[in-house]
Amino acid sequence: MEIDFTKMHGLGNDFVVIDDRTEELELEPEAVEWFCDRNFGIGADGIILIRPATSKTADFSWWFRNADGSVAEMCGNGIRCFAKYVVDHGLVAADADIVRVDTALGVYEIVLTRDDDGTLALATVDMGEPILTPALIPTTLGCEAPENPVIDCSLATESGAVAVTCVSMGNPHCVLFVDDVEDAPVGILGPQIETHSAFPRKTNVEFAQIVEEGRIRLRVWERGVGETLACGTGACATVVAASLRCLIGRDSVVELPGGELEIHWDENGHVMMTGPAEEVFSGTLVIPEYDE
Repeated sequence: MEIDFTKMHGLGNDFVVIDDRTEELELEPEAVEWFCDRNFGIGADGIILIRPATSKTADFSWWFRNADGSVAEMCGNGIRCFAKYVVDHGLVAADADIVRVDTALGVYEIVLTRDDDGTLALATVDMGEPILTPALIPTTLGCEAPENPVIDCSLATESGAVAVTCVSMGNPHCVLFVDDVEDAPVGILGPQIETHSAFPRKTNVEFAQIVEEGRIRLRVWERGVGETLACGTGACATVVAASLRCLIGRDSVVELPGGELEIHWDENGHVMMTGPAEEVFSGTLVIPEYDE
């Protein structure tokens, strides 16, 4: 069996992307782990299958998994890579300026900004409204009442108590504000909070430094992956958390180790994310067939 694939990244958050519009692939978690293994497979933070739309309002649907084979409800960097693939590989009309993608969370609309040669330069994604109700994030934390947003609440960890703000962008995020993100104990606190009992579906963990008004420096420990060079939903959740805490306004450039994203929390409640995506290389995997 031969499988054609493309390696892509959004600010260093990398993915194996496969055109599966024929819906031939059924990848078990172990297969996903192998694809994403950086020593024995291709190497990636996740895998994306491009599939036909499942609703009349979309152009495509996607199948997305983290590197450990677990389901990720949404991935901001991944969906920009999706848009880059379908534009640059001619799967949408040359004059199309919007792509709509079916996801587990509904249809996401992506506005396309093209280079002079027609390839994708930037993608602006409507990431929807942030979820602040604790039970829907989900988290058992609650500073005063279970229905109140979790803003600057104390969380007990093995390394001591930390103040956290919790936001869902379709997937759960726990945001910590630090004085210097370079010295933040991402590799220690990240896994402790990811698997904390206060987060029944685990959580992504953001370590954020307010540099100045309109600029945040960020490192992210991603659920099911570990520290990554960028996290689109994490950048969105961090801007929402910082705005809720009155640390910044509703617009910010978010500096991640892999590059920058522009985040705008609109007055209509929707969070807009703008950033690039890149194709790294393509190849063909030859998978031996074994007799049962």
